[in-house]
Amino acid sequence: MHIDHANRAYIHTFRIDPVIRSLLDTDFYKLLMQQMVFERFPDTKVKFRLFNRNPSIRLADIIDPNELRAQLDHARTLRFDKSELIWLAGNTFYGTDQMFKPAFIEWLRTYQLPEYELRVEDGQFYLEFDGLWKESMGWEIPALAIINELKARAGFADMSRFEIDVLYSRAKSRLWSKVERLRTLKAEDPECLKVSDFGTRRRHGFLWQRWCIEAMREGIGECFTGTSNVKHAMDLGLEAIGTNAHELPMVYAALANSDEELKASRYKVCQDWAEMYGSRLLIMLPDAFGTTPFLLDAPEWLADWKGIRPDSKEPVEGVEEYINWLRMRGRNPLDKVAILSDGMDIDSIENCVRRFRNRIGGVPIGWGTNLTNDFKDCSPRGGDERFKSLSLVCKVVEADGRPAVKLSDNPTKAIGVPSEVERYKRVFGVAGQTKREVLV
Repeated sequence: MHIDHANRAYIHTFRIDPVIRSLLDTDFYKLLMQQMVFERFPDTKVKFRLFNRNPSIRLADIIDPNELRAQLDHARTLRFDKSELIWLAGNTFYGTDQMFKPAFIEWLRTYQLPEYELRVEDGQFYLEFDGLWKESMGWEIPALAIINELKARAGFADMSRFEIDVLYSRAKSRLWSKVERLRTLKAEDPECLKVSDFGTRRRHGFLWQRWCIEAMREGIGECFTGTSNVKHAMDLGLEAIGTNAHELPMVYAALANSDEELKASRYKVCQDWAEMYGSRLLIMLPDAFGTTPFLLDAPEWLADWKGIRPDSKEPVEGVEEYINWLRMRGRNPLDKVAILSDGMDIDSIENCVRRFRNRIGGVPIGWGTNLTNDFKDCSPRGGDERFKSLSLVCKVVEADGRPAVKLSDNPTKAIGVPSEVERYKRVFGVAGQTKREVLV
């Protein structure tokens, strides 16, 4: 499908180009987690809040609050199409038939995104989603995608059709130069290169994400393993990729009734996940309260899991720590995988694939912002600010009225009430934490 990106951007109207076109336009791990929450926490209430980690960028001065509200309201009108639910119910994911159960599919039939709270405070958007966890959790990905695309559209406001054409031409060339470097990696050892698209949350736009996905599939063939975006996966016949995210351990921790329960909550998440989805989705996400403490205290059975996603550690450091941990537990690293997805770009992809070749079973790459929103040096007007990607997140802040916390391996990413953050540091420890600049 050929898309004239420049013309589409130049003539943007709300009716032909809403940011969110389908409730399936979300990440696969959201649906997997939503089903688990639907079954195990049907009455738990959770509040999500938007955080702009680049506070110098005054989003509410760039994006018209009325336009943001219109896009959010449009997303609330959407329902799952019958064809989408048939695909979810009947498709095979990770080699498993009927991963989504009939009761959950039936619930999705009438699901809509719940109400939200939006206001402007000192040039920033205060955006919250408060309600039943199984309902409010659906907002995270659409809300982030809406804000990122509206920021990109604002950048086009005073550009000519020709200038926008040049911008996209340069962005396409930039991505293809990365694809050519991936082809070199593929030629070295095609079995060691596995890359998927993880770029929905901070993408430049829906149509641009699709172009990036198709360019990757064209460029590296079977080494491109799929996309986290369920809508694109369905439309393009690709694998839907994903497991779980930080909101699970954050909510489990918030609901704990003692320091002992808090410390054990990390592994209760893993137990419930294994009971829900069995052996094919056993990937640890250890960094919500620190990877090093997680591995140090981990029960023996976690060493039998398929792999790890060391999300907020420097990727080389994270994989090395996992390899050493496996050896200490008497496990063969060549039987495991480490999924790398935090701020990956072509340089770190090349480095990690080459470094860990034949040292671990695989380092599948989840390529996010730097795949679907890299417009650095592409504007014909010079400067990158108007198209610079944001470090924008939507995180749990409360569960049943209790404060939620994320520590991370990078304390710059910590979220929570200061007194609770200090409590979590005391309970879990801060071993292995390293401050790093948050780029994406």
